[in-house]
Formats: sequence, C-alpha cells, structure tokens
Amino acid sequence: MTRILLNDHPTWALLPKKRGPIVLLLHGGLSSSESLLRVLGPGLSKRFSLAAFDRRGHGRSADTDLPFSYEAMADETIAFVEFLGRRVHLLGHSDGANVAIIVALRRPDLLKRVVVVGANYHFQGLVSMEEFTPASEGFADFAEQYAKHSPNGIAHASAVVEKSLALVKTQPVLTLKELATIAVPVLVMSGDDDVTTLSHTVEMYQAIPEAQLAVLPGTSHAVLKERTKECVKIIERFFTGPIPPRTMYPLRRQSSGTTQ
Repeated sequence: MTRILLNDHPTWALLPKKRGPIVLLLHGGLSSSESLLRVLGPGLSKRFSLAAFDRRGHGRSADTDLPFSYEAMADETIAFVEFLGRRVHLLGHSDGANVAIIVALRRPDLLKRVVVVGANYHFQGLVSMEEFTPASEGFADFAEQYAKHSPNGIAHASAVVEKSLALVKTQPVLTLKELATIAVPVLVMSGDDDVTTLSHTVEMYQAIPEAQLAVLPGTSHAVLKERTKECVKIIERFFTGPIPPRTMYPLRRQSSGTTQ
C-alpha cells in the first residue's frame, strides 16, 4: 500500500504484489477500496494479483473542489492502469462499475475482461429510493467512518455526500448504441433486488456484444457481501473461461467464432 500521483493528485493505492493476471478492483460511491478488498480479496487473491486505488474524495485519497463525475473517475482509472503498465481485468461495484463501463468504451486496449456489479448505464435506470443526504438518519455514522481515513476530516463528509448525490442524479448518460461498441468481454452482475431496475440491467446485457449475465436470487445491491463465495466462483469462471462460453444450445451466441 502506497501513495502515487494520478493526474497530479496524491492517491492511495494497492499495487499488485506478484506476477500473473491483475484484477483491478473499483469501489463504489461513498466507499473505498477496503470494502472490496475485504470481501473479495481472500477469494480472488488465490488466482489473481489484486490492485486497487481510492478515487479522489474517497477512502484515503483527499478531495478537491471539483464536482464528482464518472468521466473524471475513468480518467483516474486509465491513469492507474497506464501506471501499472499491463492490461488488467476490471471489477467494479456500483459507481466503480459505471466507471468500468466508461473505461471499456474509451480504452479497451488496457483491458482483458470486465465485471460490472450493480451498474447503471444511465441515471434513469435506478429504482426510486430515499435520498441519502447530510440530513439523513445514518449520516452521522457515515461521517465518523469517513473521517477515520480521509485526509479531509469529518467536516468534509457532508460535501462528499452532496457531490455523490448530484452525481447519481445526473450521470451516467450512456446510450445503448454506445454500449454496442464495447469491444472487451463483459460480465453484468446484479442482485435481483438491486438499485438498478432489472429491465435496465437486461438492456445493458443485451446491448453489449457477447456480454454474460448473472442475476443472483435473493440478493440486493450488497450481493458481493451476501453471496461472497458464489460471486467469487462466478467471477473467476468468467475471467478464466473461454469467450464466448461453450454451451450446449447456443442461440444468442451461435454466430460467434473466436475465443479470447
């Protein structure tokens, strides 16, 4: 664990410790890399070298006066992969999944395969839910946890929440036509009671060429925590298995010919 400069901004990072395929974990909003490393790290580290970084304003990376945007988060991710100097698998959850989609669109040359968990390609794809604001009942607990690691301190917690709320209410604004140009293999994962509507998730799966879909029953946006072992198995199988997958009765994939 160290600090590196990403686009001239000091950023907390976990660099891969061994040779072999790298899985870059992209955390969700109002979270940090620790959340994914703690949940998925023990399982995935058996076969992959893990990497992660805390995006600006999250975890141990300080914030700036700029608003949050998925494009800027994608800029950070691209800079991090270029810093590593190797192609990686991307695994993003929530906001991190939205970032992964944008990186796949912009820089497929940096990627091997991509897993997006709880993603939405357009902000209108989210289900209606109560907004989390500095006035919310759980804000005090969030602010206390935020201040344990953030260089900005507890006073900045409200600004981060407000910027995150503005982000999810206006972004992303991708189209199905744009998703159809993604040139890397993608696994779309979701809980069956996630923050994104199932119809939106299926639209995304259907739009991305050769995408795979995993909707886990009886789970929510916290699917990675609720079904950790099952999720790790699905993710490992996707990262290591043939593309396209070999099935007994291919229909959607019957015209595919190449294996990656």
